[in-house]
Formats: sequence, structure tokens, C-alpha cells
Amino acid sequence: MSGEGSPDFKLDASALKVAVVYASWHQQIIDGLIAGTKRALGETGCEKFEFHSVPGAFELPLAASKLVGENDAVIALGVVIRGDTPHFDYVCNAATDGLVRVMLDSQTPIGFGLLTVENEQQALERAQDDGDNKGVESTYAALKMALDFK
Repeated sequence: MSGEGSPDFKLDASALKVAVVYASWHQQIIDGLIAGTKRALGETGCEKFEFHSVPGAFELPLAASKLVGENDAVIALGVVIRGDTPHFDYVCNAATDGLVRVMLDSQTPIGFGLLTVENEQQALERAQDDGDNKGVESTYAALKMALDFK
């Protein structure tokens, strides 16, 4: 994980099976998050993973709920950028609450890689390969939980 004071995880996730579900909006940003997730999976030795696309962030919880039964962890990636209407709040709350519910109900770790940002620049900064890539961070968090609480 990146950022000052963040933990330095050394994980062996070679025995884990992981699903990655990602929203289709903001393709350049999603591509950065996916690249970060792939990097983290590779760094931890995880070779059993699949990627699944959904229309948007609102659909992430349902997809995660369908995938938890056959996976040790699910990584959810998406981007919601604030606009001029309350749509941002509704989508962010629904996606966040839904993913938490899936995680608690299934007892399966969900990596929270949903960017909820004010503007596109903030999202791009969180999806860069040389910065605080939230794809990397959410993947490491989910894998750590899957290994520690399997």
C-alpha cells in the first residue's frame, strides 16, 4: 500500500482465487486501477483470478454478491465523479453500503477500489502507476484479509 505510514504487506496469495469486478465508466481511470490490481496480484503470486465488467458503480454490489461464493476475495473497482446533482451521493452511498453488506453477509473480503472524487484529476492521481494507486491498495487489503481470516 502506498502513502506515508501505510503498512508494508508481504503476502503469498498463490493459493487464493480472486474475482475483480469493475465499472465501465471513465475507462482511462479504470484502466489504471486494473493495471494496479494486476500488479498487486502478480506481486503476491496470485495466479487464479478473473475480471468481470459491469455497467457502473451502482452494479458493483450485485456482481460482488454473485462472485463471493466461488472466490476467496473480490476486488471492486469503480469511479464516481461529483457532478451538479445529488446523483453522486446516491450512487456512492448505494455502492459503498452494498459492498459492505455483501462482505459482511458472505464473510468474504471485498477490496474497496471505488474512487469517489470531486473531479477527474483527483481520480487520475489515484489511478496512476507511480502514485497511490487504489487498485493496488484495495487488492492488497482484500488479499491480506483473505489470508488472515480464511
